[in-house]
Amino acid sequence: MRHIDKIILHCTATFPDSYVTVGVIDKLHRKRGWNNGIGYHYLIYTNGEIHKGRDIDVIGAHVKGHNKTSIGVAYVGGLNDKGVPTDTMTMKQETSWLQLVTSLRTVFGYCTVHGHNEFSSKACPSFNVQDKYKFLNI
Repeated sequence: MRHIDKIILHCTATFPDSYVTVGVIDKLHRKRGWNNGIGYHYLIYTNGEIHKGRDIDVIGAHVKGHNKTSIGVAYVGGLNDKGVPTDTMTMKQETSWLQLVTSLRTVFGYCTVHGHNEFSSKACPSFNVQDKYKFLNI
């Protein structure tokens, strides 16, 4: 099993009502030349369903320089109706995200929680994870 010390949250940078699935992202990432397909380990749909992406034992492709020791989780959404990066997580997505963090910590031990934007000059996940979920990194 890989050593994991970070769980990194992403968004799909789409409108919340967009049709985005693991299969859609897998195709997009393969077009970018990622032979292992989808770079995220999990994708949380707007209804709160958690879907498996890349196998947890395989290094992700979601944050350059941090993939080796992290788990990548994305939620569908991240843009408001004007296309501006915005926290669009539904209550169901947020509940699933918190449950997933708890489950991953049960398997891998304590892991800090981060947003993609902490490691890159991107808006993703469209909010500050440290502000919103500071209680997770105590």
